[in-house]
Amino acid sequence: MTVQLETPVLGRSLFSNRLIWILGLGAFGLAFSITTLTFLPVELGRFTGSATLIALILGAEGVFALLLSPVIGPWSDTFHTPLGRRRPFMLVALGPMAFCLSLMAFMPNLWTTALVVMAFFFAYYVYEPPYRGLYPDLLPDRVFGRAQGVQHILRGVALGTALVGGGFLLEVWAPGPFLVAAVITTLACGAVVVFVREDGGHGRVFKGFRAYLATSWCIVKEEADVRSFLIANAAWEGTFAAARIFVVLFITKGLHESPGLASLVLATVAGGYVIAAIGSGWIADRVGLGRVIFMCSFVYGGGLLVGGFATVWHDWYYGLIFPVAIAGGAVMTQAWGLLFKLTPPHHRGAISGLATTTKGIGILVGPLLAGGAKDLFAPYLKATHGYQVIWPACAIPILAVIPLVAHLMRVEARRG
Repeated sequence: MTVQLETPVLGRSLFSNRLIWILGLGAFGLAFSITTLTFLPVELGRFTGSATLIALILGAEGVFALLLSPVIGPWSDTFHTPLGRRRPFMLVALGPMAFCLSLMAFMPNLWTTALVVMAFFFAYYVYEPPYRGLYPDLLPDRVFGRAQGVQHILRGVALGTALVGGGFLLEVWAPGPFLVAAVITTLACGAVVVFVREDGGHGRVFKGFRAYLATSWCIVKEEADVRSFLIANAAWEGTFAAARIFVVLFITKGLHESPGLASLVLATVAGGYVIAAIGSGWIADRVGLGRVIFMCSFVYGGGLLVGGFATVWHDWYYGLIFPVAIAGGAVMTQAWGLLFKLTPPHHRGAISGLATTTKGIGILVGPLLAGGAKDLFAPYLKATHGYQVIWPACAIPILAVIPLVAHLMRVEARRG
């Protein structure tokens, strides 16, 4: 199969590569939509005072990632249409994502809101695995690091814009953030479908759900390097999900500081994330993606481990948080690029689906383990009500998979 794109020849400059930036728009749209759901607890709070119930509704994202990705990913490898293999799935998901985002703030009760949220997650994970598969389809491996850098620059911009702009809109009109997200998600994610060209053949093929699940399972059994990556990816995603959920609670409940300080900390983290996205791709394409992830994992995991000693806030913490955020951002930025280098060409969609599946496992397990550790140590860490143990709990998975990263680093070097 040959894949073509009607864009200029890939160049050296990060800022002149039109194809990489067009593909990055998909990440921008996905990040903007999922970040906007940060404001959904405000809407759900109108119907229930149970934080557990709200967490269960939003945590269902992991279930959809876990169940859909092993099917959608390999299906997009064999879905040959005049539009291509990946883009039909992405096109089908656009309408439901926009429709669900538009309706979320207008639902009359908890259960109809939950139903709309579930429908959104379904559409989201129909779009994401085929979208991820476009990267190795369309780009040479020499620019994978750069491409992931661009993708995460746009994700960082989407994160900051959605949080700041959404907070302002929420005060003006509650449905505002969701309606804006519907428009921006459709335009950004739709731009990839419109401007990317892929030749997927002209015959429709559907092998059946069992066949696609079997394909995914065979890849897990037969591709040892991919299996190592999937284990590491579950650890990275679990840590990221736990940190995202508990960081504000740690600052406000554990350190007894204001939400304003929490916003400054999040801004510092976002700044480090964007710096990593800008710089890590350029470095990774020259020294190796695995090597960048390997070195940054020590800073990332070590910084989180040290965070467990914090019981009182000090302003000099910003100087520690920023480099740790850069290291964590570099790990998350280059992870998918490393996967693409390990991916057999005929299984790109399937392996992208498996990686998204491990993301779902991380989303489900990471916060649960971190929250359980907090509850377990709360009687012993009374100064922070147990919240300080969140950071060692987040550090352990990052540090534990460093040997796997070292192995993948050597595999990348041999193949490079």
